[in-house]
Amino acid sequence: MILSRDEVLRELKAGRIKIEPFEPKNLSTASMDLTVSRWFRRLRRVDEPIEVRLEVDYRDPSITRLVEVPEGGFIEVAPQETLLGITQERVGLPDDVCGWFEGRSRFARLGLLVHISAGFMQPGTFNNQVLEISNMSPRPLRLYPGTALCQFIFQRTAGRAVHSGRYSSQTIDDFRATPGA
Repeated sequence: MILSRDEVLRELKAGRIKIEPFEPKNLSTASMDLTVSRWFRRLRRVDEPIEVRLEVDYRDPSITRLVEVPEGGFIEVAPQETLLGITQERVGLPDDVCGWFEGRSRFARLGLLVHISAGFMQPGTFNNQVLEISNMSPRPLRLYPGTALCQFIFQRTAGRAVHSGRYSSQTIDDFRATPGA
């Protein structure tokens, strides 16, 4: 069952769902708009392959380069380019609520994808969501920090579970960090 605005507000008031920072204007009928932060990771364009293995870390300097967008600035995403962003909001879910984030139609119609395949958030997770941003249009797209690029949909689970995976408590600081440093 997808949670409506009123149900999300009840869960927030009870402290079961956490959204930090919480902007009431971003809560819609049955979803919460999430905004992109000023931190991005641009995939490096090199001829060497990336080893797709469980231990690979997207933050490895040979894979991505950290980019901070200055106040009032933007980042351009070239046609057919993918870069990583992270939400300003940190979302926390209890053990009986999961959810997923989706792009917003106004931006999808411009060719913007906000996740390639990893849009699901497990119960018990409390993190900032990494966005796999791709430009499918023939023109560059400019992204501005603070823009509500995606929406999060909350869903009640049948039963209870707590996820304890690699990114279950990822923060913006984790996103910015260099592994092993």
